[in-house]
Amino acid sequence: HAGPNTTGLPSPPHFHSTTHNLASPRTHAMTSMANAAPHKHTPRPHARIASRRRSAARTVAAAAPPAPSSNKPSSSSTASFAAASNRVAPSTKAAKSVGDIRKLKLITAVKTPYLEDGRFDFEAYDRIVDDQIAHGVEGLIVGGTTGEGHLMSWDEHIMLIAHTVNQFGDRLTVIGNTGSNSTREALHATEQGFNVGMHASLQINPYYGKTSNKGMAAHLKAGLAEGPGIVYNVPARTSQDIPDEVIEELSQHENFLGVKECTGNDRIANYTKKGIVCWSGNDDEAHDARHIAGAAGVISVTSNVIPGLFSSLMDARDDELNEAVQPLVSWMFREPNPTGLNTMLSMMGACKPVFRMPYMAYDKEWREEGVQLLEALGGDAVAPSVRSLSSLDDDDFTYVYSSR
Repeated sequence: HAGPNTTGLPSPPHFHSTTHNLASPRTHAMTSMANAAPHKHTPRPHARIASRRRSAARTVAAAAPPAPSSNKPSSSSTASFAAASNRVAPSTKAAKSVGDIRKLKLITAVKTPYLEDGRFDFEAYDRIVDDQIAHGVEGLIVGGTTGEGHLMSWDEHIMLIAHTVNQFGDRLTVIGNTGSNSTREALHATEQGFNVGMHASLQINPYYGKTSNKGMAAHLKAGLAEGPGIVYNVPARTSQDIPDEVIEELSQHENFLGVKECTGNDRIANYTKKGIVCWSGNDDEAHDARHIAGAAGVISVTSNVIPGLFSSLMDARDDELNEAVQPLVSWMFREPNPTGLNTMLSMMGACKPVFRMPYMAYDKEWREEGVQLLEALGGDAVAPSVRSLSSLDDDDFTYVYSSR
């Protein structure tokens, strides 16, 4: 291993202390990607940011939000879940305009898999994304909370966005999580993301170092000035809600795609009545958000595991299928995301059981329960990334962390 443990604590078994390609602190002086044109970024006054125009491809006129589905509940049985998972048609073209992206129903916040030394496992990543596309997923959030962007250096982050664009950008919409609590970092990362070809960005309000509503609006507008973006409201993580009046103000921006809203379906319904596009950020509420509250769809974690079923839930109202997936969804979020997803994909053999700290796998009892829940839904018939389904042993998991 690359370096000694400098924490002052003994290294526990299967914890790898490594500095190779692991996350470095996100400083203001970020290094440009080797594959992107060098760019010296300096802070710009808000007035200049707001008036700056990107290319015509990034400033398409807004389209009306999709109407709530009028499909009646279906009478699917448990035996038909596998058919529901496989009846979707693969995506053949990425949505790139503001209007088209607003129509996306199923966007997966995709998992980032790792090798034993902590570097990205691109082979596993590509298999997962191929499975996503083949089962109806229309877009990806790359390097989001689920994809552990906060554990990456910016170089890693932009590299992963570039890889996703190069490999899959003609088959689904690539949305890079390039927001930050620092406006300067958000601008730099978002500009780099667009430079390597992402179709849209995900922008978050300043977390930890909270600001005023005026500062919040200015921060988010700065990110939107770089190109089409989805605003992400998740006060459980940021500890600061984005108020309705700020979202309504942002909705007038030509590059505002909509909001990933995690505070519930009542709020989503309020926004959609005003013509503001929403994606549910809560897997357990996504079906009703789509078919009752009028959401465009969901930005989902569980769709990493059962993409076809979530595609079916977004395509047509199916109360029975929605009820059937709830136990698995609940299991996925028993501990803070992405702990459950990392555990499940490891048990599926979709990726190596390697965790970047501070995340650690579920305990054995919970893992066994997770296997049973997935098998009850149909196992590999509904979870296409399964290579071998097993609860694994504690010793099978490897944990990597920086030795600074």
